[in-house]
Amino acid sequence: MTTTALLVRRFLADYTRNGPNLVLLAVIPVVFVVVAAPPMADAARLLGGTGGGPAVETVTAGWAAAFLSAVAMYFQISTARTTDRRLALAGLARLRLATARLTAGAVLALMATLVAVLALTARGPVDDPWRVATGTVMFAVVYLGLGAVVGALVPNAVNGTVILMFIWILDAFFGPTLSGSESAVLRLLPTHFISLWTVALPSGHGGPEELAVSLGWVITALALALWVIASTTTTGRTRRASRTGRVGQLLTSLRMGWHDWRRTPVLWLLLAIVPAVFILLSDAVTPHGHTPVVLREAGAKITSMVDPAEMHGGTMAPVAIASLAALVGVFVVLDARAADRRLALAGQRPSVLLATRLTMVLTAAAIATAVSLAVTATVFDARNWGVYIGGVALLAVTYALIGVVLGPVFGRVSGTFMAFLIPFLDLGIGQSPMLRGEPASWAHWLPGYGGTRVMIDGALTSGFDEAASLTLGLGWIAVLLLTATVLLRSIAGTPLPKPSRRAHPAHA
Repeated sequence: MTTTALLVRRFLADYTRNGPNLVLLAVIPVVFVVVAAPPMADAARLLGGTGGGPAVETVTAGWAAAFLSAVAMYFQISTARTTDRRLALAGLARLRLATARLTAGAVLALMATLVAVLALTARGPVDDPWRVATGTVMFAVVYLGLGAVVGALVPNAVNGTVILMFIWILDAFFGPTLSGSESAVLRLLPTHFISLWTVALPSGHGGPEELAVSLGWVITALALALWVIASTTTTGRTRRASRTGRVGQLLTSLRMGWHDWRRTPVLWLLLAIVPAVFILLSDAVTPHGHTPVVLREAGAKITSMVDPAEMHGGTMAPVAIASLAALVGVFVVLDARAADRRLALAGQRPSVLLATRLTMVLTAAAIATAVSLAVTATVFDARNWGVYIGGVALLAVTYALIGVVLGPVFGRVSGTFMAFLIPFLDLGIGQSPMLRGEPASWAHWLPGYGGTRVMIDGALTSGFDEAASLTLGLGWIAVLLLTATVLLRSIAGTPLPKPSRRAHPAHA
């Protein structure tokens, strides 16, 4: 077996060591293609997307493969920086190492592509299946390269995954098949031309054909990824970790957490920019029209006709906030896991550890919420701002706690998948008033139902008639808080793992 093949096998074995990684690699494409495709087709008809609903249903396979490839490749690179530098110091050629990393990522990307295409064909007949399969592969390869580049340049997991999520959502939600916008700026999105070629629709922009531009994106993404990975495996220094009463411990822990966050200013920038861009773009690309929304007034249900162009910006805020809050929750807990165990051994009270981590997560969610509400106020006028803000805050806290729970249960890679998938299905599909006047019966069981109904009540009515929904939302928070407390206490009480005498397979 050649050195490159051995490295690829070891890298894949490291990825599959966490069971949920493989499960979600198969589940997420099916969810996108089977569950999310019909509502997104309805959204494409409403927003005037090119090709209408059928085109969106086809490219959902590409979006699913792209997202999985990007996240899988990101963690292939970002979590192995020290290992790869040691391999380079041991004499392994950097180009060979970068090739092995990209090959391992390509295997995972092809697996995601295969599942996505099979799920698409299982839904019904596909026109020109070879063209669709090729387009889906191009989706995956472009985002494989993007994941590698971000993984090499942005080692912080929160920053890196939020950047990838930001690019992906811009690409998917404001691409040609879902959005009817004619803006020339949107043509710069990574899969703009790949989407059009996959569904055999001409761009109408002039210039090179869709396939030529698509192949240009594929080649550029791979070449850039290969160069960046090879250049970041040079040797460098590793940062060293820095070396009473309950209140004093809490203040010290929060100060240390704040110092840690000061080292990642990109996080604060992303918490402000990501929701702002989504809200402003949603408002800009949504055409005027009429859509029914079920409301509650004086205890009775009524159906009101609302202009989606005036409503979309106000309903987009919680989707962005929830995704960010969940991702921050996942990584705040996972990144501090070893430190919390050491602090517990040193005498730190478990209640202080719990309060510290929850405060850091909720602070990040509060920042994203405040920025989102400030931007929303420029494009949307809620009928009752107090109720509207309360509903958005309820969703932010709910998904921050969901992230805290997801991290210890699923780990870094699968936790990232879940932190995006759950709010997307819940708030973006199940609760969205843009897709249906009233949430489907299955959506009532999801964590975002109560907060969304409170938010919509404040957005479109002057009174408050959703006390039951508020109670349901607070109940979700209580359950999640209890679960988070149990998980964080178990982390603090788990003994530190003993260093193994045998080398890790990836270090061989």
